[in-house]
Amino acid sequence: MLQTTSCARFAAILLTLTGLVSGVFIGQASASTFNVSPTQVFLSGKASSALLTLRNDSEEPLRFQLSVFAWDQSPSGEMTLAPTQDVVFFPALLTLAPKEERKIRVGRMVAPANVERTYRIFVEELPSLEAVSNPAASVKVLTKMGIPIFVRPAKEDTTAGITGAETHDGTLHFTLANSGTVHFVPERIIVRGLADGKSVFETQIPAWYVLAGGKRDFEFELPKPDCGRATALQVQVAFNSSTIDQRVELPAGSCTQ
Repeated sequence: MLQTTSCARFAAILLTLTGLVSGVFIGQASASTFNVSPTQVFLSGKASSALLTLRNDSEEPLRFQLSVFAWDQSPSGEMTLAPTQDVVFFPALLTLAPKEERKIRVGRMVAPANVERTYRIFVEELPSLEAVSNPAASVKVLTKMGIPIFVRPAKEDTTAGITGAETHDGTLHFTLANSGTVHFVPERIIVRGLADGKSVFETQIPAWYVLAGGKRDFEFELPKPDCGRATALQVQVAFNSSTIDQRVELPAGSCTQ
């Protein structure tokens, strides 16, 4: 286990919702453009509120609805959301003219805890008033963007560890755990097959948030025929300035399924 400082990149989750109409529709599907900045919000004992900037980059008016939820993640990486009154914001509904932008005030209603509190505020594009009154006129792609909100503890510590690395039926299983007080996002997670000290295959696995006190379970199907030439596996997790890794011996027949 190695203590690291989390300086990894953050990203907002972008969910695309496609509008559906019954029967035959007239016109073409279209998508609006807007952006929210920053892409994550940090609150603390000293900073009880922050500003989000919502900008309409399209050539038409856009309507928006905002909502906020407490955010957790399962070991499989699935996001879990729950209603909360820990975070407040204003306004909740707004309309922006083309190229217009508005500030949204976001604030915490709870004090920081010993472990980082995590939330997500969602900015959801609503159908235009014309589409509401005439839904068969066209199909429009609506966008919903989730921005992470982190209420930081007084003491920030990120401790990452790889546990439970083993193979079963040609699949590598391992867990990336966070026993620290704040979240981290690895730069990259790499699985290597090794033989005689050399790499016979190397695969990068997508990395995502591991929240404070949480863990992420991974399953990786070992590639054939390269796996048959490997005698060991290395799991390596890279951060900005450090790495952690774990080696797993690969007995003969481990790559068969």
